Amino acid sequence: MWVKKYNPYTPSRRFIVWYTFEEITKTKPEKSLTKWLPAKSWRNSQGRITSRFRGGRHKRLYRTVDWRGYNKLNIPWKVHSVEYDPFRTSRIALIHYADWEKRYVLARKWCAVWTEIMNGDQAPISSWNRKQLKNIPEWVTIYNLEFTPFTKWKIIKSAGAFGTISGTDESWLVFIKLPSWEIRKFNEKCRATIWQVWNDEHKNIVVWKAWRQRRKWKKPHILWKSMNAVDHPHGWWEWHSPLGLKYPKAQNWRIVAPWVRTRDKKKWSDKFIVTRRKK
Repeated sequence: MWVKKYNPYTPSRRFIVWYTFEEITKTKPEKSLTKWLPAKSWRNSQGRITSRFRGGRHKRLYRTVDWRGYNKLNIPWKVHSVEYDPFRTSRIALIHYADWEKRYVLARKWCAVWTEIMNGDQAPISSWNRKQLKNIPEWVTIYNLEFTPFTKWKIIKSAGAFGTISGTDESWLVFIKLPSWEIRKFNEKCRATIWQVWNDEHKNIVVWKAWRQRRKWKKPHILWKSMNAVDHPHGWWEWHSPLGLKYPKAQNWRIVAPWVRTRDKKKWSDKFIVTRRKK
């Protein structure tokens, strides 16, 4: 278990469940792989707020993670350290290639320092090696999957996430069961990393006080039905009464009402979806 509970020596400590950070081997990030992202309080180039109730956060550096790795095929690398990343729920690993180049990648579950890994067709079928889908056996868990060949790793990157190779087609398609239980077809030339993203205990974390939310860019806000009519379509009701609407009402800055699906009914990628995700 990578989480712990505290004794209730203060009211805010009574229900806290937090990390133990036992898996972290290095506290300071690699300086050459970090950069500063200025805080814009969720404003666009015109200075207007595009997302309300956001702003104010803890100072932190962005770790540049390698989402491609195509220029390092069939070159072995070793894990130098496992680090904490404040911009994502999973852990990241600092790796050293055989040519002494350093990069950040997502850490797999139970990764250890000095583990030798490889990305390419010459890599064996083992955890954390990255290969094409056609070279990975069925019912093997994967993550860091790309939608189209030779692009970025875009899906299955959250803490504890993994997908499963369900089968193959007679042509060039591979069936993959995503974390949302959606079964989707992918090109067999797409690459994926074997095994599972680390920090699957993130689901047990309990947010125990408001100040922790403020340090994560989240500001307090009231319910829509408690606002005035000029502020929200659900406003201008007596005290905390129900909305009184039979159907959700569209807001001034939205095209449709909330909870209404806006996905195109004739989207080009619908032919690759075998089974829709579960609600």
